[in-house]
Amino acid sequence: MPVYRLDDRLVFPPVHLAEDGLLALGGDLRPERLLLAYSQGIFPWYAENLPILWHSPDPRMVMTTRDLIVQKSLRKAIRRKPYDLRLDTAFLQVLEGCASVPRPGQSGTWLIPEMVDAYTKLHDLGFAHSIEAWQGETLVGGLYGVSVGAAFFGESMFANAPDASKIAFVACVRQLDDWGIGLIDCQVHTEHLERFGAYEVPRMSYLDLLKTALDQPTRRGKWSFEIDLEELASSGGMLGATSPA
Repeated sequence: MPVYRLDDRLVFPPVHLAEDGLLALGGDLRPERLLLAYSQGIFPWYAENLPILWHSPDPRMVMTTRDLIVQKSLRKAIRRKPYDLRLDTAFLQVLEGCASVPRPGQSGTWLIPEMVDAYTKLHDLGFAHSIEAWQGETLVGGLYGVSVGAAFFGESMFANAPDASKIAFVACVRQLDDWGIGLIDCQVHTEHLERFGAYEVPRMSYLDLLKTALDQPTRRGKWSFEIDLEELASSGGMLGATSPA
């Protein structure tokens, strides 16, 4: 199957035409195109010295907020409250942290300056968000993603301290659940996400889930935690403060 070349028009080919997940190349990273891509189950992923590459993998890694699994060792770490958890206070720093993480089999980062600029624009427009773990005034871990409708598209995470990104992720999932943002797009399989309860579904099944999620309003703007973080700690990240160890 061919890989389609995009031009200035805001349009993507049908995702079932993707070959090994790669659907198209070219185009641009303006906010309108990125939001259109996410709404159709497509995301950009490429490296320096390459054209923009647009992907729609099959199968797709997903989870719902109620699928979250918190391993016993992580529950113990959450109860110790090692980090101050915040939302949307250091978006660019989180992107920089994610860009600095070595990836197996990769010599560079896909978070090149053009991508950082594109997601920063989405953040300024209220669609992209950072979840952060702090020790004092030092950012030690976190993750970021894009939220449209009742879907959260997770992009990347990093940790410079034990369990920092994992604890931030658990807090993120619990807050999303509280807001009714139930679908988390994890894009491609990793053992790390599988341990949290993510699983693979056929691309068309993912698109059905996405369509339902996009029928809901978008929680646009700067986010801040509304769940009780003390209760989150006492429960070890489980639903309900009386959850078993």
